[in-house]
Amino acid sequence: MTFLVTGATGTVGRQIVAQLVERGLPVRALTRNPAAARLPDGVEVACGDLTSPRTLVPALEGVAGLHLITFGGDDGADLETGPEIVELAARAGVARISVLTGWEETSVERALREANAAWTQVWCAEFMANAYDWLESIRDEGVVRVFGNHPSAVVHEADIAAVAVAALVGEGHAGRSYALTGPESLTPEQRTRLLGAAIGRELRFEELDEAGYRALMRAAGVSDDLIEFGVQLGARPPEAGAVVRPTVERVTGRPARTFAQWAAEHATAFEQP
Repeated sequence: MTFLVTGATGTVGRQIVAQLVERGLPVRALTRNPAAARLPDGVEVACGDLTSPRTLVPALEGVAGLHLITFGGDDGADLETGPEIVELAARAGVARISVLTGWEETSVERALREANAAWTQVWCAEFMANAYDWLESIRDEGVVRVFGNHPSAVVHEADIAAVAVAALVGEGHAGRSYALTGPESLTPEQRTRLLGAAIGRELRFEELDEAGYRALMRAAGVSDDLIEFGVQLGARPPEAGAVVRPTVERVTGRPARTFAQWAAEHATAFEQP
């Protein structure tokens, strides 16, 4: 009973791999670059690329549960290969599928629905790990600069993984869509204060206007499309992103982790070198 994790070297994928290993389950991790995977001992690393579905055939052999992501390639674009991936999983006899989805439906979700597969959708508004976007400015200047100081019910990546793992190994999750949040809705300014407390350093918060945000992103080499997305998100974030939901505790049986916990776990990364 092997579990195949795609996106295994990503923020959530690494957590899924680790939690399956902790349960003593056989794990196969899919990556385009096995030599750089750095995964736990005992994990079987398989080379494959979701944008080239035929490369998944060996990795799917003997797999009972599959975790999917909906993007791939060097640019992280939405996958257009969903039908091929889902068909290969069906041929391999995969019994359960969890999928981490984004803001918009992709070919992966459409293919899973049309195939009437036993799949579970997991999604959230924002990862706690997005605070890593502030890493350089915190280290170098002790400042966080943000356009749009709106509250968001950010969720710990380990909690996203825990729900995905529950769907892969337990009964009663097929056909469910799980919207995940942390236990509180926090603005970037509030998260900045919590990070400062965790690293023992007073951090400054600066709210940018639209022009300042655009200039900062252009200087960082961000594409125009992503800048426009950031402007829209900062100016008019979806209301659902600030709503705290009890899903993590309902599915896993324990409370969702707080941002203060996340900050304490990752404090050393934000300390001055």
